[in-house]
Amino acid sequence: MIQFISNFTNQLNEAKAIGINFFNRKTNNEIQNIIICGLGGSGIGGKIISKIAESKCTKPVLTHNSYFLPHFANLNTLVIISSYSGDTEETVSALNEAIKRNCQIICISSGGEVQKIAEKNNIDIIVVPAGNPPRAMLTYSLTQLLFIFKQYSLFDLDVEAEINNTIVLLNKEESNIKKEAKQISDNIKNTTILIYTDASFEGVGTRFKQQLNENTKTLAFSNIIPEMNHNELLGWQGGNKSFSCIFLRNINDNPRNQLRMDLSKKNISEIANCCIDVYSKGNTEVEKIFYFILLTDWISLYLADIYNVDSIEIKVIDNLKNQLSKQ
Repeated sequence: MIQFISNFTNQLNEAKAIGINFFNRKTNNEIQNIIICGLGGSGIGGKIISKIAESKCTKPVLTHNSYFLPHFANLNTLVIISSYSGDTEETVSALNEAIKRNCQIICISSGGEVQKIAEKNNIDIIVVPAGNPPRAMLTYSLTQLLFIFKQYSLFDLDVEAEINNTIVLLNKEESNIKKEAKQISDNIKNTTILIYTDASFEGVGTRFKQQLNENTKTLAFSNIIPEMNHNELLGWQGGNKSFSCIFLRNINDNPRNQLRMDLSKKNISEIANCCIDVYSKGNTEVEKIFYFILLTDWISLYLADIYNVDSIEIKVIDNLKNQLSKQ
């Protein structure tokens, strides 16, 4: 996993080239809504871009992680299928459903059943490099989503410039990112970690939680501000020093949410092992998102080292898939 995380900006550069060189075949049907289908490491890019789209896209964007599509999906729906392996059974099922509904479809995959179905049905597919853990390939899937939204004129964003600037930022901050990640991992080790973000960065918090689950083999939880102020804040009355709290923050978060974070942190700090503010760097939303992704990836990797666990191994998930395949 250290090789994948160390290669983050090189992956971004390659992902950019793939996106620039791909040209989709659009239909004449008006797009009225967008559904992004995917799970786990393949699906988190959808959650992240759906939050970007909230302030930039005039069409509703839904992330979907089930076997079937919502009832409203039709020929005016753009369905984006994201399955790194191409064999995620829920996503393959959703793809077949989208074909039956005559939806507009575009796929992101490294091969598998998704590629076979796409080629058989003359569906656009962006093929990304194969043979790696899906969670280590978010650079590819999220970048392709950005290019898809741009190509379909769903928002006005200079994706190529955003990726270029992100690469410059992350290369410049590489040593600082690793240093901060190591400090944080030392402070939160041997605790259950709760992650909070402004609602607009929900996908980033979820990604961090997933990386802790898969790389570190520990339980972790994420929630958003202001929602957690209406329920989970009370749950901290049952907390103790076995919990740590991390607020992933941006200087331009909603001012009321910044105040909520400050007050929540004051309350939680009296209970938890530690309560840490982590601020993003970057000039744009895309830069901040990728900054957080890389920083939190390193945190999960340092914790995996502390716990002496194999960050790549996913035997429990593989065993579940094998059992499902026999049913």
